[in-house]
Amino acid sequence: MRATGGGAHEKVKNADVVVVGAGPAGAVAATVLARAGARVRLIDRAAFPRDKLCGDTLNPGALALLRRLGLSASIEERGLPVHGMRVTGEHGVVIEGRYPGDLCGRALVRRDVDWALLAGAMAAGAAFEPSVAVRRAIVDERAGGPVIRGVVAGAERSERDLHAPVTIAADGRHSTLAFALGLARHPRWPRRWAVGAYFENVGDNAAGLSTFGEMHVRRGRYIGVAPVPGPLTNVCLVKPSAPGDPSLHDPAAALRQELARDPMLRDRFAHARLVHPPVVIGPLAVDACGTGIDGLLLAGDASGFIDPMTGDGMRFAIRGGELAAVAALEALEHGWAGVHDRLAARRQREFGAKWRFNRALRALVASPLAVAAAALGARVAPGVLQAVINNAGDCDVSATCRA
Repeated sequence: MRATGGGAHEKVKNADVVVVGAGPAGAVAATVLARAGARVRLIDRAAFPRDKLCGDTLNPGALALLRRLGLSASIEERGLPVHGMRVTGEHGVVIEGRYPGDLCGRALVRRDVDWALLAGAMAAGAAFEPSVAVRRAIVDERAGGPVIRGVVAGAERSERDLHAPVTIAADGRHSTLAFALGLARHPRWPRRWAVGAYFENVGDNAAGLSTFGEMHVRRGRYIGVAPVPGPLTNVCLVKPSAPGDPSLHDPAAALRQELARDPMLRDRFAHARLVHPPVVIGPLAVDACGTGIDGLLLAGDASGFIDPMTGDGMRFAIRGGELAAVAALEALEHGWAGVHDRLAARRQREFGAKWRFNRALRALVASPLAVAAAALGARVAPGVLQAVINNAGDCDVSATCRA
């Protein structure tokens, strides 16, 4: 591909892999590849450190993966411990449970998490370029099907060809590459949007469980609350919506209204101050489609996204980036035959059961009656609740990483 118009167009070579997106999936993929000796060019449209809407928690499984990769030190040092989960429903219903043994997660703003992981990638030898926007893929049309040969990046009049035998698209839920190539789409349902912000001067919850991750489930919506260093509190409202929804035009008012009318939250937020204007993103869900294109791998939210309620989004990103890196190394060494199929199978083995668990949990919490029934069941059969908490926290991943 070549740029149109009279602008400059530069060819850039000398990379085995171009990783598009320097969030957790891209940074982890770049780290694994660079450690294996690959020449990695990591690019992102943003300048880092940068803010990012997120629940700001890593569950025990995500933390264990980072520990195994040698990337957890800064996060464990700076993050607040998260010892379990607390889910509330309407009419005062509360379900809570601790992670087993000495397992815990961490709460830390995504700005700091992403910067720590990016620093790890650069320390491993990946070359990072901030403020570089990808325009499109370089597509080599062949009789056997298209092959991606890199990306075109930069501004309209100063585009560059970044050539590489492997490109990893880790550029998020609105991936320029995945959507343009027909490999991702937003499904018609569910159409949930998220409104997130930081507050200060937030009171403790009634049980004093400030070290628990909180999910407050209400009819048609849920609110995540997570204290983070600062001291700040992350609040994220997730609700069905559409671009024309009036509440999205004034997200600060919508967030305050939700907190003020909630009997479990209004007292805690009565004197809270909004630190920055809220961030709105949506629709959240992304479906991966198609069988893949040689030369290109997807990682992180670009490979599919279901808004996680259990703090496991980071685990999907971290492990997904690692799996994409393994696939990239296979393609570099042996060619593309079977690479996409093997990556899909590995992702299914790693995430399939948790995807089903999250869908079931989301269906349960969508019903206030189901939440109330779950609370009763937790009192009658606490072992069932503990199994749910263990699964939600990916505690089996922690055990595997320790073995």
